[in-house]
Amino acid sequence: MTSFRVDPKDPTPLYAQLERAIRTAIATGKLQPGAQLPTVRQLAVDLHVNANTVARVYAALERTEVVETQRGVGTFVRATPPAVVSENRERELERIISRFIPEFAALGFTIDDVIKHLQRRTKQEKEIHAPDRQ
Repeated sequence: MTSFRVDPKDPTPLYAQLERAIRTAIATGKLQPGAQLPTVRQLAVDLHVNANTVARVYAALERTEVVETQRGVGTFVRATPPAVVSENRERELERIISRFIPEFAALGFTIDDVIKHLQRRTKQEKEIHAPDRQ
């Protein structure tokens, strides 16, 4: 079973969700250079989507040199220079923020509310993961 997820209820097209999920996995290091992606068929079965959708995503990622396909062997994450990874991370962050802002605004939160919450959450995370101080 794959760690990629798509949500058929999300208005974002499935191919865009999948492409974003793969790019995010690469940008965050969950998929390292040289890592093999599932076959088109296997990923389609795992995600309950049409194989053409997965093939379309793989083709788009190959055109942008994110992955490379070795015929008869599989599809692999390309070794990418740090600048490309950083650029992908920034792009992914921008996409997340673009979806996130309307959601919290619709619930009546301001950007300041979110920043305060994130700062509080960051402090809590640091405390949880801090080495024992004995």
